[in-house]
Amino acid sequence: MRVVFMGTPDFSVPVLDALVDAGHDIAAVYCQPPRPAGRGKKDRPTPVHARADALGLTVRHPVSLKGADEQAEFAALNADVAVVVAYGLLLPQAVLDAPKHGCLNIHASLLPRWRGAAPIHRAIMSGDAETGICIMQMEAGLDTGPVLLREATKIGETETTGELHDRLQDMGARMIVEALDTLPTLTPDTQPEDGVTYAKKIDKAEAAIDWSRPAAEVDRQIRGLSPFPGAWTLIGGERVKLLGSKLAQGAGAAGVALDDALTIACGDGAVALTRLQKAGKAAQDADVFLRGFAVPKGTQLGEG
Repeated sequence: MRVVFMGTPDFSVPVLDALVDAGHDIAAVYCQPPRPAGRGKKDRPTPVHARADALGLTVRHPVSLKGADEQAEFAALNADVAVVVAYGLLLPQAVLDAPKHGCLNIHASLLPRWRGAAPIHRAIMSGDAETGICIMQMEAGLDTGPVLLREATKIGETETTGELHDRLQDMGARMIVEALDTLPTLTPDTQPEDGVTYAKKIDKAEAAIDWSRPAAEVDRQIRGLSPFPGAWTLIGGERVKLLGSKLAQGAGAAGVALDDALTIACGDGAVALTRLQKAGKAAQDADVFLRGFAVPKGTQLGEG
């Protein structure tokens, strides 16, 4: 098929690779424009842009697709289908209608649960037992279109957003190739009105740990915000990111270390911290972290 690919972050890159490997004709790649990054604040291409350049593909990065010129350029590609995965722009109706088979979106949730910007984070933070991938026929609403393919996967008890992200991106790449191979035979499944939830964008203000909350909530917060933006607490007055955890046995005053191995009491129950990162340092597993930063039993976390 002649495909327009539309994506921006790391999550989208394996999908582009899968489409190329499957032999599809990539008419053009659309992504967000390069933006300042790093210490020098120089414009840096997005991960999809960099990968498309490496593959020798045509790259376009308009700031908007609302203009008549941009829409005419898109239509002139004469695509059979557009594949959209974490692109970052809403598509006007003229763009949605331009490809012969419309625009297909790879969405990282079991729609209609977790429409919106941060479905992986929200699934973990809410304690969902499973999530998955939906291949959706796009329409003007936010993730409201009919679903062509769906596949569920269980969320591991200690799985982080980063780990689940990597599993789901591989699922999405495999499923979109399957969808394109069988497109004429797929039956669109209209999303039900019941069960709609919205995965609002993650706010950094959500990252501070409140140790008075139940251990299950603290654990999900840590795993759901790992690796970005990273939940954090103060240890000995130093701000430390918490990037991995699991539920643990024990009880005590909220935020107090119950042993010398980073088992921390919560409002109800306890969590064991398994991966941490000090400012300006690399992330470390708990045993390595403790070699250079002791946290003795009785230490109060969260205090300056």
